[in-house]
Formats: sequence, structure tokens, C-alpha cells
Amino acid sequence: MTTHYLSKKSKVILRHFSNTFFIFSQSLLNKFSINKLTLIGFIFVAMPLVMALLFSANKVSQLAKQSTSAIYNVAQLTQLNSKLDETIAKLERSASQFVVLKDFELLISFSHQQKMLQEIIQETLIQQQDELLKEQLTSLKIESESLRGLMVSTGVDDLSLTQLQNEFKALHLINEQLTKRTNFVVNQQVFSIHHTTEDISNNILARLYIIPISILIAGIFIILITKPLKRLTDKIKLLEQGNFEQEITLHGPAEVIEIAEALENMRQRLHTLELQKSSFIRHISHELKTPLAAIREGTELIYDNSVGPLNDDQQEICNIIRASVSRLQRLIEDLLDFNIVLDSTSLHHLEKISLSALINDACTVRQLDIKSKDLIVKCNNSPYYIYSNSRQLSVILDNILSNAIKYSPINGTISITYNSGKTGVTINIIDQGPGIAPELSEKVFDAFYQSTPPENSQIKGSGLGLTIVKELLLRLNGNIKIIPAKKLSAANENGTCVTITLPINTPTINQQLVQSK
Repeated sequence: MTTHYLSKKSKVILRHFSNTFFIFSQSLLNKFSINKLTLIGFIFVAMPLVMALLFSANKVSQLAKQSTSAIYNVAQLTQLNSKLDETIAKLERSASQFVVLKDFELLISFSHQQKMLQEIIQETLIQQQDELLKEQLTSLKIESESLRGLMVSTGVDDLSLTQLQNEFKALHLINEQLTKRTNFVVNQQVFSIHHTTEDISNNILARLYIIPISILIAGIFIILITKPLKRLTDKIKLLEQGNFEQEITLHGPAEVIEIAEALENMRQRLHTLELQKSSFIRHISHELKTPLAAIREGTELIYDNSVGPLNDDQQEICNIIRASVSRLQRLIEDLLDFNIVLDSTSLHHLEKISLSALINDACTVRQLDIKSKDLIVKCNNSPYYIYSNSRQLSVILDNILSNAIKYSPINGTISITYNSGKTGVTINIIDQGPGIAPELSEKVFDAFYQSTPPENSQIKGSGLGLTIVKELLLRLNGNIKIIPAKKLSAANENGTCVTITLPINTPTINQQLVQSK
């Protein structure tokens, strides 16, 4: 019970956070342009990185100063030990020789060495900070002064070499203590540098968390910048698909709002133009069909000899008129189909369609043309359902099947297969006709383009069929391509394969409710 309550509470907090972030991002987008937002994002991303860099540079500088100071101190202490050992040795040698030889030159040398020792000790006392080392140096200084007093006293004549060496033992003892202390100070300096280096290394590693924070900040600003652009792209795709009814309104940076306003003006103009074109085609088709019906009826009466027998020349002229009237009627029907393309309102209704039933209906409509050439139509008829617009798909299949029948040889075969994949459903319509040259595989989609018709063809085209197909597939987010049939199978020496790709749409909730009713 407690776990469920916590889970529910966490979801509420997460939802509240997401809503707050959305409101904040919207207000941020509305206040700043893309240029300012990019600059702010760069500053926010660069700031923690610059701070980390300055921190690391400061720590490294401190380490460099400490290392320099430590190296200098180590060098001084090393030189101090060497100088003290050398000076005390000379001092003892001069004193010993004077006690033995009683030569005043040796006493002068002793005084000179003792003075040098005093200078070394005084110089070191000024530079060193270690208190114990200072105390030992002071003791060494006092002991050396005591030896000097002994050497210049009147009792030096009675001083033996053994006694002198005993006097120097205290000096050597203090020097040994100094050596141990200097070695300890040197080790302490080295340890301090090592400890400081580890601290700096740990601090730098600890501040690596700035990298994921910077990446997170960069990701947030990338979302803030690209989100309105993506929505803008979606609106442009709707226009590309011919959806001119949905109003284009966007919130975001000033540049996006300006583009959205320009697109909205374009949408209104395109929508008005589309309505005008649709209205024009409907009216002109209606106006053409009325007189055409009268012409066709009169031509049929003449052709049937209802007004009297015709001679051969008159019969030939009548055949030409009948063929022209049929072609004109086909052209008007294609114009009406083309009007479906211009009518964007008919493209938004998705319904569950049986693909095999739709193909069978298309074949049924063309049954007379199929029988006239004794064609065999093969279809796998496996059950498959898609959500699309049946009206548009019927027009697409009818136009492609019409071309396949038109270019198929007598007693030929037309194969229709379909299968589903990750990107959608693929429909292949393969005929055994002469095929299409590769350089014409795109040109055939141009309006009113007609390739060389087959001999004795009874089906006359207007050049709009494949144009209508491509436009409808574009608006249904589909695709079409024409390839030689032999690329699919080596058994197909000639022929053309028309491949249609349709997306696997899913119905909305409202459509599911309607279908369930």
C-alpha cells in the first residue's frame, strides 16, 4: 500500500515537473530569438567548463609554486649539509694541526674556517622556517664559538690532541642531528608535494561531473531550439501532402513565428487556389459531359444505321468519331480523378481496407479489357488489412492495372503480389509488356506525357494516369517506382514492375469507435 502511494506520488511530482518545464520552455522560447537562445545555451554550457578549467589551472599553478619552493629548499638543505661537513672537517683539521705544530698560521686558518661556519649558520637561520632546525643551528653556532674561545685562550698550549677531539665530538653530534633534521625536512617537503598532487588530481576527477551537466544543459537547449523547428517541419510536410485546411499556428522564437505566419498566408492562398481549381474542373467536366453525351448518342445512331445505311467512307469516318468520343470521355474521367487529387478533404479519412478485396474489385472493373486480350491475372489473395483511403487506393490500382493491361501481349500474364515490411506494405504489379526504358522511368509521371502506344491497343490514355497515381501516393505518404521485371526474376525477360509502397497507418481513437459501431 505504501509502495503504491509512493509510486503514485512520484508520478504526480514527475508530471508537475514536466508541466513546469514545458511552461518554462514555452515562455523562454517566446522571449528570445533563436540567435539569443543559441548564445544563452552556449554560455550555460561553457560556463561550468570554464570554471572547471580555471579551478584546475589555479590548482596546477599552486602545485608548481609549491614544487619550486620545495626544490629550492631541498637544494639549500643539501648544500647546507655538504658545507657544514666540509667546514667542520677543515675546522677540526686546522685546530688539530695547531695543537700539534703550534703554528700561528694554522690558528689564523682555524679562525677563518670558524668565521665561515658562523656565516653559513647565520645565513641558514635567516632562510629556514623549521624551528627545530633553527635551534640545532643555534646550538652549533654556540658550540663553534666555544671552540674558538678555547683555541684563543691561554690554556690552548696545555691542550692535548685527545682533549681537542673530545671537544669536537659535541660539534659532530650537533652536525649529525642537523643532518637527520634536514633529511626529515626534505622528506616532509616531498611528502607535502605528493599529498598536494593527489589532492589536485582527486579534485579534478571529482569535477568531471561538470561534463554530464554540460551535456544535459546542451541537450535541453537543443530540444528548446529544435522542437519548434520540428513542429515547423511537420507543418510544411502537411502542406506538401496537400493538407491546406489545418491552420498553421506556432509558438516559439520570433523567427519561427515569422515563418509560421508566412506559411499560414501561403496555406490560405494555396487553399483558395485549390478550391478554385477543383470548382473549375468540376464545372468544366460537367459542361463537357453534357454535349459529349449528345455527340456520342448521335454517333451511335449513325453507326447503327438508324438514319440510313452508310457507305464505306462514311463508316470509316463514323469509326473515327466514335474512337475520338471515347477518348474524350476517358479524358474527362481522368480529369475527374485528377480532381480527387486536388480535393484534400477526401484524403484524411482512414478506414480498414482488405487489400485482396480492393485488388479483386480493381480487376473486376477491368474484366472486359482483360478478357479482350485473354490475359491471366495472378494474385496471392492472402488476407491483409491496412488503414488508408479506399477511394484513393482504388484510383491508384485502376490506373496502374489499366497500363499493365494496355501494354501486356495477348495471352499474357499480370502478377499482383503484396507483402508487409518495417516501412509499410509493398504492392508489385508485373506485366509482360515491352517494358519502359530506364531514362523514361521518371518522365512517365509528368502530366499528359504518353509513351509509344502498343499496336492494336483498344485502351486510349490521356497522359494523366501515372501523374494522378504519384500525387495520390505523395499525399498518402506512399511511394512508387518503376523497374524492369527481369530485376525481380531472371524468368521475366521483358515487362515492367510497378512497385507501390504504402505506410502502415493506425486508426485514431475516434476512428476505432466509429468502426466498432
